[in-house]
Amino acid sequence: MTQTPFYIVDVFAEKKYTGNQLAVVRNAASLSTVEMQQIAREMNYSETTFILSDEENNGGYDVRIFTPAAEVPFAGHPTLGTAFIIQREIIKDQIEEVKLNLKVGKIPVRFSGKNDDKLLRMKQIEPIFYETLDIAELMPCLNLQKSDFDRDYPIQEVSTGIPFIIVPLTTIAALNQAHIIKEEFFKFIRNKTAKAILLYCPDTYNQENDLCVRVFADYYGVPEDPATGSANGCLAGYLVQNNYYDTDSIDIKVEQGYEIGRPSLLHLKAEKKDDRIDVYVGGRVQMVASGVLI
Repeated sequence: MTQTPFYIVDVFAEKKYTGNQLAVVRNAASLSTVEMQQIAREMNYSETTFILSDEENNGGYDVRIFTPAAEVPFAGHPTLGTAFIIQREIIKDQIEEVKLNLKVGKIPVRFSGKNDDKLLRMKQIEPIFYETLDIAELMPCLNLQKSDFDRDYPIQEVSTGIPFIIVPLTTIAALNQAHIIKEEFFKFIRNKTAKAILLYCPDTYNQENDLCVRVFADYYGVPEDPATGSANGCLAGYLVQNNYYDTDSIDIKVEQGYEIGRPSLLHLKAEKKDDRIDVYVGGRVQMVASGVLI
């Protein structure tokens, strides 16, 4: 009888038990959508991924991503974590790139470094920039004052697969103070493209890093996420689009998850080329556990 192995990994983690947890299930083609959703709910991580087959299809591996509440077309840390499992457990060889066939399209993930110190980096789809928003709209949602917002840069909805509201703040004190006031926030996002929010500031806990961020995704059942590749991909595109570093390209390190005891590190690269912006999000993955579904 064909077994259905699963793995638990920490993504965007410099060491085990940091970063963002992910469950990855192999040989999942025989599972129905309902069964996948039930397993994702039982795992109760922010996402669970299902590799449908150990064999490539159309130049990539077919993968589906589920939160405990619903299937999603793309998410950053599930993409990196699943690529790590494909390289380590299926291909079992040193490779430079693996492609994942996701609902949003084919996403390539590149590997650099050796053994367990590999840095994985994915190319996200080109960012889409939506409307800018008023500070006054967000203040009641986040428990912040007008002086907490960096008014040199816009509050804007951006998407590289899943849309996020990008909010620039002035200090880490403001970042720490922020929290979602649910009734106001759900009222605010009712007619917005983006249903989740990324806050960032130039202060950091670790001086080797460039920015500190927090991500709130209550709409998706995640009050605060420790590491969010899709949101940080949106941030990377936003920083270049708004000339945050006075340059058309960035290569920075972003910390996330410190406030909830899951310190994470994301490597962001983005470059403006003619009328498009190329976005790459990277990090390390740590193996935590493995087993077999019964």
